[in-house]
Amino acid sequence: MERLAAASAHTAHLEGKARRFSNLRLIAFLGLLAITGFALWNDYALALLGLGAALAVLVGIIVAHERLLRRVTESRRVETFCKDCLDRTANRWRGRGVSGEQFRDVQHPYADDLDLFGAGSVFELLCSARTVGGEATLAGWLREPASPMEAIARQQAVQELAPNHALREDLALHGPDIRARVHPASLVLWGNAPVQHFAGWERAAARILPGITLTTAILVFGLGFPASLFALALLVQVLFALRLRERVQTTLRHVDFAARDLAVLAVVLQRFEAEQFSSPKLRRLREQLENGGEPPSVRIRRLSLISELLDSRLNQAFAVLAPLLLWSTNCAIATENWKAANGRHLQRWLDAVGELEALGSLARYAFEHPEDVWPQFHEGAPRLDAIGIAHPLLDATVAIRNTVTLSAERPLLIVSGSNMSGKSTLLRSIGTNVVLALAGAPVRATSFTLSPFHVGASIRVSDNLSEGESRFYAEIRQIRDVLTMAKDNPPALFLLDEIFSGTNSHDRRIGAQAILRSLVERGALGLVTTHDLALTRMEEELGEKARNVHFEDQIVDGKMRFDYRMREGVVTRSNALELMRSIGIEL
Repeated sequence: MERLAAASAHTAHLEGKARRFSNLRLIAFLGLLAITGFALWNDYALALLGLGAALAVLVGIIVAHERLLRRVTESRRVETFCKDCLDRTANRWRGRGVSGEQFRDVQHPYADDLDLFGAGSVFELLCSARTVGGEATLAGWLREPASPMEAIARQQAVQELAPNHALREDLALHGPDIRARVHPASLVLWGNAPVQHFAGWERAAARILPGITLTTAILVFGLGFPASLFALALLVQVLFALRLRERVQTTLRHVDFAARDLAVLAVVLQRFEAEQFSSPKLRRLREQLENGGEPPSVRIRRLSLISELLDSRLNQAFAVLAPLLLWSTNCAIATENWKAANGRHLQRWLDAVGELEALGSLARYAFEHPEDVWPQFHEGAPRLDAIGIAHPLLDATVAIRNTVTLSAERPLLIVSGSNMSGKSTLLRSIGTNVVLALAGAPVRATSFTLSPFHVGASIRVSDNLSEGESRFYAEIRQIRDVLTMAKDNPPALFLLDEIFSGTNSHDRRIGAQAILRSLVERGALGLVTTHDLALTRMEEELGEKARNVHFEDQIVDGKMRFDYRMREGVVTRSNALELMRSIGIEL
């Protein structure tokens, strides 16, 4: 809050100065007009002197004003950054971030079931990436569980980045520019495109011919040499330029876009290059950015300089001289030299920035949720110990925490309970926290220990009218995928909500019992929720391998109340009829 107040005060101060400079610009311009008018009626020498002084003052004011406006923009971004931090800590982040809708995949074994992507999703909660590559890297970490070794390496990097508030703020200042102007796919395509070949003699001629042409011009126009000498030199230069014209135009067609995009990216690279990291993963990424002892930001500035030199040919005063200097040709050769040396590194630089941004997203989340814990990884038989677990998308101050333990000795929890009592939320809480743990993030629990898992879920199932697929068919297809996954190593963690609710009770019971028996035999761990109390009898069939738990509700003063706490045993009552009555259906 103090940082926001200071940023707001600083922004107001700069905006006041900017308004005063705007008035000064107007006054200086009017003064310039007055001096110009005075020059028409008085001494021209004195007027020209005054005109030059007034013009110098106006230019100075304009330059200072432009710099001040940039500072105002930066200060506003700091203010926005502080407001965003406060909103996020107050759980007011939904609809204000990057939803990751483009990463949604209904065929994925758990992404849609666990609300990983879309409005109000886990991705929106986490993502602070400014580049497309950073967003894609973070999405990949959520969709593809890492090995424990890699997850621990990410944890160490995130723990180092989390307290570095200055780094996150500095990157936030440039976030809008980066998001709007950096196009990674186009940059990589440009960097990997074949280099336009200029022979050694062509490179030498491009440097020498302008000198010869200018020398002959001096000899002809300054010392009276025959004009044919200059004409001959100019003809040779024109013919040479025409020879290279197609290659030069091909090169220059995209250099402006590449230099502009890379110049913005260089800001991020330079900021990361200034940091000294200690965790192995961050140090490796830092080494990935360096090449031959020269950091990427320095190399990119070299390309930016070439682009700026190329743009100078558009200046009216220089436009006449530029052809004589073979300016475009020499800039094209310099660009191809740069691409030959650095183009193949663009993908590596962008990948490193993507990983750094994904780690930065997890670091921001860790900083904003200090009550979350770092998961521990278990070696040996598959195990999940989630003590005080809650869903990370729920407000931590109101979420009800539960404890879930699964092991090779007791791999199955059968969860019964009334409608709206918390069964589906429990499944999502477990699945989402496992995904976060294997991505390298902290989790919403008081203690969390797990083995590596493949996660398979069937929670959000619906029919597909366009494909002619019923809800039940979609569900059995998802469960088939979970069964297939259970054959793999590491083992599967299955989360099945209201299993086979789309068919009759006889088929549901027989099918569900067969599926759960098969999953347990294959070494999978997981939970299944059900309204069919016949399924809870599997505890008798499987013995110690299955355990019944339930959620329940109470009716207080004619209204239903839920405490969302998991209890041992099978639920003893249903609330379906009460829910119908509560919305006015007469029974």
